[in-house]
Amino acid sequence: MAALFRGSRNVLLRWNKHVDLAAVSMRSMASKTPVGFVGLGNMGTPMAKNLLKNGYPVIATDNFPESSKELQDLGAQVVDTPADVAEKADRIITMLPSSPNVIEVYTGQNGILKKVKKGTLLIDSSTIDPSVSKEMAAAAEKMGAVFMDAPVSGGVGAASLAKLTFMVGGVEEEYNAAQELLTCMGANVVYCGQVGTGQAAKICNNMLLAIGMIGTAETMNLGIRLGLDPKLLAKILNMSSGRCWSSDTYNPVPGVMDGVPSANNYLGGFGTTLMAKDLGLAQNTATNTKTPIPLGSLAHQIFRVMCSRGYANKDFSSVFQFLREEEGQ
Repeated sequence: MAALFRGSRNVLLRWNKHVDLAAVSMRSMASKTPVGFVGLGNMGTPMAKNLLKNGYPVIATDNFPESSKELQDLGAQVVDTPADVAEKADRIITMLPSSPNVIEVYTGQNGILKKVKKGTLLIDSSTIDPSVSKEMAAAAEKMGAVFMDAPVSGGVGAASLAKLTFMVGGVEEEYNAAQELLTCMGANVVYCGQVGTGQAAKICNNMLLAIGMIGTAETMNLGIRLGLDPKLLAKILNMSSGRCWSSDTYNPVPGVMDGVPSANNYLGGFGTTLMAKDLGLAQNTATNTKTPIPLGSLAHQIFRVMCSRGYANKDFSSVFQFLREEEGQ
């Protein structure tokens, strides 16, 4: 009798495991069920638009109602709060400026976790402190939901063209379900490990990006002062060992490239204040792990000074303009 019970229990456990895996599979296959989207800024709007282009009904909200109009005109359903989104969708993507915004959107009075349904997949594409991602994952788990961090790289241009890179941290069994949505918005989706590892990868990437942009701006400025044509200098750099993303894709010098913020008075793109925030995250994690980041720390200070000098809302590539102004002081 005991043997029979044990055999029945083993069958039941296998069946439950099969049901759990089937639930995950069913979610990944339910490709055209509504997707929630919270945060319709410079990055969130084009990301949500690409979901619409791929046939997903989108239920969206933003703190600033005017930010929702463009998406609403394209057919998205706009609701008042993140909680309203959670009530209507069991797959939700968030794209927010900072850790406090993420905490409020998920756990605030009108937050997602107030009305989240069991089994909901929550994907946060904000760039925040990895410890906050872990806190949100724990809070979501208590409500029967699954939280994954999936910050992005590529900027507004890549967001518009669905060519972002997503760095994903979370439960590996849920990665396929997340990947289904993320591939509609990005060209590269990389699983990094447990919750928080996506954020870790993003913080490291943005620290290098900041250092590279400052280096490119300094180099271009020096070359111009030495009498070189900026387009010629950029061409030489981009066929030489100094080539980098900041020189060949996002050049900070006005007139060198079209379709980048430097060609539009540094409007749009990735704001200086956001870069300063990301460098602050790098600084905090470096301190916590006792990791020396002398260039990362210096980059953090440069972008903080820029924020105090009127560059906060300009693209971070405006460091070139900042350096030029510093010459006259």
